[in-house]
Amino acid sequence: MTADRKHLTLLLAMALLLSVPTVAIAAASCQAVSPAQQVPVVELYTSEGCNSCPPADHWLSQLKGRPDVLAAAFHVDYWDRLGWKDRFADPRYTTRQAQSQAHSGATFSYTPQVLVNGKDWRRWPSLPAAVGAATVQIHLQRDGDTSVQVRVLPQASAPARLGLWWAWLEDDHSSAVKAGENSGVTLRHDHVVRAQGQRPAWSRDATEPWMLTLPAKERSGRQARLLVVVTDAASGLPLQAVQLTC
Repeated sequence: MTADRKHLTLLLAMALLLSVPTVAIAAASCQAVSPAQQVPVVELYTSEGCNSCPPADHWLSQLKGRPDVLAAAFHVDYWDRLGWKDRFADPRYTTRQAQSQAHSGATFSYTPQVLVNGKDWRRWPSLPAAVGAATVQIHLQRDGDTSVQVRVLPQASAPARLGLWWAWLEDDHSSAVKAGENSGVTLRHDHVVRAQGQRPAWSRDATEPWMLTLPAKERSGRQARLLVVVTDAASGLPLQAVQLTC
């Protein structure tokens, strides 16, 4: 081997070695940790077929990017019968809204409905005051393109049993509505729930974290955010939330 070829081989080997830590650092940086204070969770139940919903959709969009509040828009399907099928609506979100009455204080389902930390909140666009220190910490870590690792560490003051729900959210959607109450209007949406699930309740251990692996949403032209909310299993109310944006 000539001196020039040896020199070239050495340079290539060095470049390969240097690239490995860079990849590891990039992967490790795709994570999110919940703060010490409880982050308010805003849930909006909405529909493209409801003519009183666009102001609530617009207000929810204004919460985008704020570090002090996390939001999710659940599109329900019971307005579809008026002639416009909401492409984001899911009957499971309609069921979820009805089930929320057990803890929200609402006695019926309606749109637009806003829940703040699980409670029916009709005074939007204002939000209630911060609720104080969180009783759990949540850590999210993306594991390549296939999964997200969830780590929940309860504090000693956390409830005896905990629950968890998650949602993949998308922003910057628009729909040109051609029928129903919003016919002729172009609607814009952020925080749209595109997939949602929950895990069975578990008994907390203040000394050991609880681990969970969630499948990552398929990458497409639109970036999705993962919202994870830990709840008090007895009341169904949120205890802490965090989202992964990478």
